[in-house]
Amino acid sequence: MSVLAAIAVIGVLIGVHELGHFMAARLQNIHVNRFSIGFGPILWKFQGPETEYALRGIPLGGYVGFPDEDPDSKIPRDDPDLLSNRPVMDRAIVISAGVIANLIFAYFLLVAQVGTIGIPESVTYDPGVVVPSVAADVSSAAAEAGIEAGDIILSVNGETLGASEEAIQTLITTIQTSPNQPLDMTLQRGDDTLSVEVIPDETSDGQGRIGVQLTPNRNIVRRRADHPIEALTAGAEEFQRIIRLTVQGFGQLIQNFQQTAEQVSGPVGIVAMGANIARSDAGNLFQFAALISINLAFINILPLPALDGGQLAFLLIEALLGKPLPSRVQESVMQTGLMLLLGLGIFLIIRDTANLPWVRSLLQL
Repeated sequence: MSVLAAIAVIGVLIGVHELGHFMAARLQNIHVNRFSIGFGPILWKFQGPETEYALRGIPLGGYVGFPDEDPDSKIPRDDPDLLSNRPVMDRAIVISAGVIANLIFAYFLLVAQVGTIGIPESVTYDPGVVVPSVAADVSSAAAEAGIEAGDIILSVNGETLGASEEAIQTLITTIQTSPNQPLDMTLQRGDDTLSVEVIPDETSDGQGRIGVQLTPNRNIVRRRADHPIEALTAGAEEFQRIIRLTVQGFGQLIQNFQQTAEQVSGPVGIVAMGANIARSDAGNLFQFAALISINLAFINILPLPALDGGQLAFLLIEALLGKPLPSRVQESVMQTGLMLLLGLGIFLIIRDTANLPWVRSLLQL
């Protein structure tokens, strides 16, 4: 259910992005003949008076189609309501509307969180590290040792895991540096205290793993708005904070690409992250969705071929030159960019899938 919740969040964000393009076009009476969420096989479709609405099987994107791109369209090529026949500003509004929609949606997600469950204001820690789940395969070191979901690891090899944020990193480091070496752990299970011996498995890169997820043993105090005005204000503050962090993150990626490139996640990694959040604290899905929505906006506005920013760059060149670049040049650039983005997407999907715990356990059999 947590994976489905994460996929649903991403599907909604994609829908919001494409709805931005669609509404910007329709409000200007520009013809739209297709509105699709997802790619691949059609799961459901509805043919409206002018537009075909479809839900497809692969929820990793979407698109809004215009008759300009359809050789079978019966709309005359000189129709003033075709997107390609509109002034540069009208087209720029349509192209940028997806990014704007994602930013607006992120803001109202944060307002909704502040107004309902609140945003984290302070965190207190209890001793130990929580085990939210254990790998399903019975051959995992944790399962063999008898560790169960919900256990709290209080110490490892006599070292107490205190009430702090560093406790989880201490435990992770100890496990990773102790492949095939017995570790004595003290667990709290309900009102009982247990002692177990765990022998971490050795991964392909020589590190130890025991097949569990770990989270800090913390209590989060949330601040909830008392009235709508406070929710709007607090939501704006949180929105600005996430925007600032996102800009800093992109800056670090550009400045230290080799060091930070491995931290970039694709669709599978994002779904896995969302599933973990849904499992540990579903309330944080608001913030997770807002963060992904803002990142989706930033990525799409980059001046790269096949992205909204790339199309805006073509419009800027057209505005400066007084005429568009030749169609074959635009098509060549867009197709090259699309192939590169698809290649990157496939690479990230394969890499993130290979790093999933259950996949890694299969590869080690």
